[in-house]
Amino acid sequence: MDLSEDYFTSYEDLEVHRLMLEDEARVETYKKAIFENKEYFNNKVVLDVGCGTGILSIFCAQAGAKKVFAVEASNIANIAKDIIKENNFEEVVEVIQDKVEDIVLTEKVDVIVSEWMGFYLLHEGMLDSVLLARDKFLKEDGLIFPESATIYVAPCSVPSLYQRWNNFKGVTMSTFGNLLRKGKSSMPEIMQIQPEDLLGSEVALCWINLKEDKISDLESFSIQHVEGVNKKGRYQGLCVWFDCNFPELTKDCEPIVLSTSPHSPVTHWKQTVILLPNEQEVDYGEPLAFQLDMARDQINKRRYNLQLTLLDPDTIDHPIPCSCDMTKCILIKAVMLQHTEETVAFVKNKEDSNNILEEEDILEN
Repeated sequence: MDLSEDYFTSYEDLEVHRLMLEDEARVETYKKAIFENKEYFNNKVVLDVGCGTGILSIFCAQAGAKKVFAVEASNIANIAKDIIKENNFEEVVEVIQDKVEDIVLTEKVDVIVSEWMGFYLLHEGMLDSVLLARDKFLKEDGLIFPESATIYVAPCSVPSLYQRWNNFKGVTMSTFGNLLRKGKSSMPEIMQIQPEDLLGSEVALCWINLKEDKISDLESFSIQHVEGVNKKGRYQGLCVWFDCNFPELTKDCEPIVLSTSPHSPVTHWKQTVILLPNEQEVDYGEPLAFQLDMARDQINKRRYNLQLTLLDPDTIDHPIPCSCDMTKCILIKAVMLQHTEETVAFVKNKEDSNNILEEEDILEN
């Protein structure tokens, strides 16, 4: 089976596109990023990689682009053509039904726009295609929307999956819940995690720079981390999400970020949860140590495998400062706090001395 062809065929399902179009955070963030930077689209040439139904291409045309190459490998390209004609932009937007790897353009482009993200950012995504398009078609001073992305991880509880079995219709079914958990622990779950179910602060697994990173830089990512629990609860999994950052081109404007964090509006990506085979009761400050590896699948290059390894917090280095309650980390935080207070006091005394000298100079004059 041609895995690449299977990937593109999956995008011919209209329900997939309905889900993406009804993702308010996704669509509105792209529209805001384009419309708040109209001067960078006005009279410019744009490439939309994986245009789908063509809505981002139309946003670019509405923002004043003189030419948009809308590239879509699946048969949804035929629908995109009709939608673009429906919006009277067929003279501006040219739909090309082909893989971006195989196309030839008549000119270099000023901007690349693409919604390429998959689950936990890279899984079933098409970042490789965007980077290849960048190398082939983007002008040296060109822009990419979005231009960077970060994957975050944090320990969490998953009450929606397991706590319900402690009292199900008045019956205790924890045995069933335990078996269910063990069965699901081999595969990550795509689900929505509530902010209150996070047990610690997030840490970045990786940061991807679309302007500079190469495809070879995307083969694997790994992090080894210790996190101090910030509330009492059940440690049942590791929550994974991503943020995408758009170019900051206008002074004094807030950064435009498409976030799939539990703290942000729900998106169709939700979050990815790696479930533990056995839950653990944890208390405030208790250290949780883990290693998370994400590696490209060697058969299907569009897929990434996640592997979580639980570690002994006594055997690995802790971040400085660390939020856990181990003695060494508490001592380090105390020393750092004392140093900060001494520095603040020194600066304040120096400022007071300078003010006194200035006042004396004024009196003498």
